[in-house]
Amino acid sequence: MKRFVVYRRTNKRALSVVLLLSLFVLSCTGSTNGSVQKNRTAAEILGNPAFPAISYGGYRTNSREVQPTITQIKADLQILHAMGVRIVRTYNLQFEHSPNVVKAIAELRKEDPNFEMYVMLGTWIDCKDAWTEKPDHSQESLANNSSEIEKAIALTNEYPEIIKIITVGNEAMVHWAWSYHVAPAVILKWVKHLQQLKKEGQLPKNLWITSSDNFASWGGGDASYHTEDLTKLMAAVDYISVHTYPFHDTHHNPSFWKEAPGNNLTTKEERIDFSMEQATNYAKMQYAQVKTHMQSLGIDKPIHIGETGWSSNAINLFDKNGSRAADEYKQALYYNKMHAWAKENKITCFYFSAFDEPWKDPNGLDASENNFGLFTVDGKAKFALWPLVDQGVFKGLRREENGTEIGKTFNGELSTLLNQTHQPNYTP
Repeated sequence: MKRFVVYRRTNKRALSVVLLLSLFVLSCTGSTNGSVQKNRTAAEILGNPAFPAISYGGYRTNSREVQPTITQIKADLQILHAMGVRIVRTYNLQFEHSPNVVKAIAELRKEDPNFEMYVMLGTWIDCKDAWTEKPDHSQESLANNSSEIEKAIALTNEYPEIIKIITVGNEAMVHWAWSYHVAPAVILKWVKHLQQLKKEGQLPKNLWITSSDNFASWGGGDASYHTEDLTKLMAAVDYISVHTYPFHDTHHNPSFWKEAPGNNLTTKEERIDFSMEQATNYAKMQYAQVKTHMQSLGIDKPIHIGETGWSSNAINLFDKNGSRAADEYKQALYYNKMHAWAKENKITCFYFSAFDEPWKDPNGLDASENNFGLFTVDGKAKFALWPLVDQGVFKGLRREENGTEIGKTFNGELSTLLNQTHQPNYTP
């Protein structure tokens, strides 16, 4: 208990958060004796609390043109494996990143009989003239989309023991993705194509096919999404992969975030905890709305969380001058609460994300999109993972060959972290 002395002196409420985090992360890690089974099916790993999942991008710079090497990816995967992660999600096949992730896992499996990890392989789906001033949402980018699907098929057949899920598109149907979104009919076409290849024996029969999209795109929001093609898509996928981001709605739809906490909450930490409980309930509500819509159609499919996360830093909208959502303390609370709920309900939660990725927003390293990782770019563990550092889980591990061993952000000083943590503004 000596490692908690500084926490106890600093703040009892914060100490309780650290202890709760310790209990959670301990439940997600553990040693194994002897070799492990390495060819489980999607049905065996999804919804299985023994197989925590995470979204992974290994990018170290502000451009995806600088691809991480297989050596760097292997270092990242060893860090994730040490913390208990057993499924990683990738996003596209435009670059070498996704194939290299799969190759890195294959190499690690050969090197270590206890290394077990699987992949949810992402394909990127665009509309015609995507990322231009006039995207044509009535048509797809056929050449690009065909290339993504063909590459996914080839890679899956090359590594069927690793790739267990293919997702067709990422937030490809949600209307606010103005630069590239497509109609559900496009996603449906490719899902049916992949399902047919499974039937013909040209893809593994136990491979699961889905599309990973915003809760609204799956019918959990506005009725404008309730189309015949969406119904057909829900029937065609093997499971539904839902995204939910209360973090963003602390600015865009903040009613849940600004609710008055009541007179019995007096400290900053109590009020923050209340808001994070509200945020978790908000995510649960969006999940439930998708489930309700699916069941109203007479469809019964598993539903898992394809993405959810919380940024630890921001320069606008979510910083101390905005909704005050972005910091490591709140990130840790959300991470803990969401995983506890998902584990209890046997829901796989692909937490977004493993590492900070500085390419995601060109407005600077402090932009919120660049700070969703549980680790910083230079390999420091954020507050959510401090207990794992204390337990020695990352001993000897580092992101770069000549880098420093995984340590804590803020030099492990909770008082410094709390000084940079702001409670949300509450309504009168």
